[in-house]
Amino acid sequence: MAGFVRRIKHSVPLLALASCIAVSAAGDLRAAARKATVWKKYRGTSIHTLQGNRAYCYATGFMTIDADGAPEAYHPKNTGLDDLSNAGYPRTSWWDTVLVPDPADNSRPYILKSGPHAGYYVSMTALKDLRWADTDSRRYVDASRVPYIVFPETFAALEGVGQIGDYGVAVNLASGCSSGFVVADIGPRRHPLGEISIALACRLGGKDVSARTGPSRPMGRILYIVFPGSAGRYPWPREVHSIEAITRKMLDEAGGVAAAAAAVGCVLPEAVAGGLGPCRSGTGH
Repeated sequence: MAGFVRRIKHSVPLLALASCIAVSAAGDLRAAARKATVWKKYRGTSIHTLQGNRAYCYATGFMTIDADGAPEAYHPKNTGLDDLSNAGYPRTSWWDTVLVPDPADNSRPYILKSGPHAGYYVSMTALKDLRWADTDSRRYVDASRVPYIVFPETFAALEGVGQIGDYGVAVNLASGCSSGFVVADIGPRRHPLGEISIALACRLGGKDVSARTGPSRPMGRILYIVFPGSAGRYPWPREVHSIEAITRKMLDEAGGVAAAAAAVGCVLPEAVAGGLGPCRSGTGH
């Protein structure tokens, strides 16, 4: 399970480019704001429930980029998408929560023997496609292709926050770029909310996104809307276009993106009026 308990992954705090506009400046959103409830706080981040408790939301400018599950995430020569130190190898005892151990010698990570990613280690995610073997990279959620978020271990243990395999929507409050996502991994115990896959960062407007350094520039404050229990309705695996379709449906059922923005004290960028969707080429709609 990548990022489990002891890993202290290099983090890149990304400061917001634009602060939220007070909801009082948008009278048409006040009713939506009243339907939202402050639920709890996690490490300084306020979490709000939406109508009917079908979803909760939060906004943060903190971000860490996760490469786990990508076939090219880690390489023995440390030439992968992420630094081997973030997998805990070889200097820690917990690397086997990030990298698949070699069945022939579990004191070392397994190296892919064939295929386009031969020579790379196999890195894990908590969410798995059980049709594939432990040593097959297709078993895990590819961070370079699939938009996902990571629950810190302590947050994942809280009642009502949902589980691995649940879905949600993320919106960049500076640019309006958005994407559906799946909750695919468990991160360090005391980590803030805001760890996301390479693919999600790109879809939200990140440019030259790297798990080693983060995006090449700050992306602004991100609104996250999570639908707890949705894993049961929409089992994994599924394609990215399916993630987009089901998350938009659930977002409508929960009151829409404007209600979530109002709950966290923001109004949406004008770009959202044209419809939700990822940025093109990491630069904007």
